[in-house]
This record gives sequence, C-alpha cells and structure tokens, in this order.
Amino acid sequence: MLIHHAGDFPQGYTPITAIAGPHPDMLMDFGILKLAAGGRHESAAAQERAYLLLGGEVQLEWDAGSRRVARGSLFDQSPWCLHLPAGGRAVLTAGGTGAELAVQAAANPARFPARLYTPEECASEERGKGTLRETSTRIVRTVFDDSSAPHSNLVLGEAVTYPGKWSSYPPHHHPQPEIYHYRFLPAGGFGLTAIGPRAYLLAHGDTVLIREGEVHPQTAAPGYAMYYLWVIRHLEGRRYRTPTFLPEHTWTMDPKARIWP
Repeated sequence: MLIHHAGDFPQGYTPITAIAGPHPDMLMDFGILKLAAGGRHESAAAQERAYLLLGGEVQLEWDAGSRRVARGSLFDQSPWCLHLPAGGRAVLTAGGTGAELAVQAAANPARFPARLYTPEECASEERGKGTLRETSTRIVRTVFDDSSAPHSNLVLGEAVTYPGKWSSYPPHHHPQPEIYHYRFLPAGGFGLTAIGPRAYLLAHGDTVLIREGEVHPQTAAPGYAMYYLWVIRHLEGRRYRTPTFLPEHTWTMDPKARIWP
C-alpha cells in the first residue's frame, strides 16, 4: 500500500501509521518529526521508540546522556539513532538549521538501556555487488536488528539505491510487517515498486506499507538516487532474521549467473 505525501512535511509530528490509529495492522507507530531552529520535543511514551535523524542538527538528551548530533546527507552519511525503552524519557532540541527525524515505536514490555547508535555503529554494506552486471548493487545500512538488539521489537535500517538500479532484490517476502519511507536525490526524482501484484510510482516523501507475504522489489529511475528507511516489526514467536526469496529468482544471486547478452 502506498501513502503519498506531496511537498515538505510540516513542523511538528506527522503520524503515518499508528497502533491506535491509521493502519493498526502494521503494529507500530511511524511518523516524521520536523523541528524548526530551537524547536523542542519531549517524549516519555509507554512504547519502545527509535528517533533516527534524517537531516539537520539536534541536541539529544535522555536519562543516561546528552549529545548534539548532525547529518548533512541521507545519501552520503550513515545515521544517528536514539533507541529508548518504554517509559524512557527523551528531550530533542533542534539546532540552528532545524532537524527532521523519523520516529518508530512499538509495544514492548522489555526493559533495556537507552542507546545512541552512531554512524560508525550502523553497519553499511554493498549488497548485490558482483552479480547481474551490478544492476542490483545498492548500499544497505543496518542500525539494529535481532542480533544486535534482541530486546527490541523493531528492526531498523536504511538503503540507498543507485540511479537506474534495483533494490530489495531478488524479490522476497516475510510474515512481519514492514514500512519503507522514501527520499530522492534530486527531490523531483521517482522510482517504482511492486508490492505483491500491485505496482506503485514512488516519489519524495512517500511511504509504503508491506504486509505478510507481499514481495517488494523496487527500482530507481535513471538519473535519480533513491533512499528509503526500512523498519520491520518482530512478531511474537516469529522474530525477523532473514527474508524468503522467491525460488524462481534465486539464481540471480549467483555471481557466475549468465544473462543476456
């Protein structure tokens, strides 16, 4: 399902999904928090939360620490992300350039220490490299997952798709709900995705909701780099670890696979 958002996000918090609101079957709150210079946001919600900096400068304060962080480019720089347990208090104050953050939240009774993930800790890799004449080579950054945060009910990361190339490839699916949120460089760019049997045109600021069993390959148009944040919600007794690739397309993962011409 595609949720289209035209133009810039307004100041304050814009909800896109909510456990007790729109699209509750995603089992998580997701939205964009935009703060003007000097703008302040306080949170002590009864949910696990992750604040991922998309751009700008922000002073982060939480129970165990404080740090001013900045990010100039989604495409060239890995993220800062503050991860909090339910009830954990946070105060965010934007710097002189303002700040924009993606906010993810899910029910989670587990108690764990709040943690600020640095760009150096967000594992970055080029997936697809060496196959299919590099047509699906892309950058994938994992902020935290089941191996690094077994206490979390979320998996969080980013991907950057090179212009004209494919991502989320080979086509795959999983039972856990997933959200993709997109940005393009230049911002007037576009991409395409197939969610299950339905195709969607992707634009700057759009969000896609992926439900159980829906395959979700995608591509960036030539001339336009495509960034997307991805967040997966673990299910009780079915935590996300690896996707299930469609067997008819797994041959494309072989570096020796021959394609035309």
